[in-house]
Amino acid sequence: MAFELPALPYPKDALAPTMSAETFDYHHGKHHKAYVDKTNGFVTEKGLEGKSLVEVIKHAKETGDKGLFNNSAQIWNHTFFWNSLTPDYAAPSGKLAELITAEFGSTEELVKKLVAESTNHFASGWGWLVLEGDKLKVTSLHDADTPVVYDYKPLLTIDVWEHAYYIDYRNARPGYLGALTGKILNWKFAEQNLDGEGVSRADQAG
Repeated sequence: MAFELPALPYPKDALAPTMSAETFDYHHGKHHKAYVDKTNGFVTEKGLEGKSLVEVIKHAKETGDKGLFNNSAQIWNHTFFWNSLTPDYAAPSGKLAELITAEFGSTEELVKKLVAESTNHFASGWGWLVLEGDKLKVTSLHDADTPVVYDYKPLLTIDVWEHAYYIDYRNARPGYLGALTGKILNWKFAEQNLDGEGVSRADQAG
């Protein structure tokens, strides 16, 4: 069965004005869909039908197939990103809140580091909050690179490709990051990923 464009976890106007329905029309409806369509073409061409999305990503990485990797990894990254956002903001709690306090001192300090990492990331890519060992870490990855091929657990991500913010913020990445981290980050999703229950939403994309 071919991969399909995953539905958004909320209506496309649910995050406005932080992220508009028009942005979702392009970002989800065109960019994300293009990655799905191109991946399906590669999968058929290379005889990889029946493999899961994660299996396809890892196969592409191991074989150095950049075209397949870039497109399949972007399916996963984008699905994870949509779930990293929510119209029902709630502050971190439980084990996640404890880890944040231990590593960063406060959620505010963590958000500052995540914004700084994402702002200073050169060109296209992704800002990430991950669990490495038993500690939280803020990092970023270039282009389509993805935690799927690394030895740490992704908790939240922020898309810093220009198509994530060129409509609503006229390419002003800092404004986009400030609004997103202040209003619509899905800490509940991060808590679920910490417990091993949330990441499957991206693993099962398609």
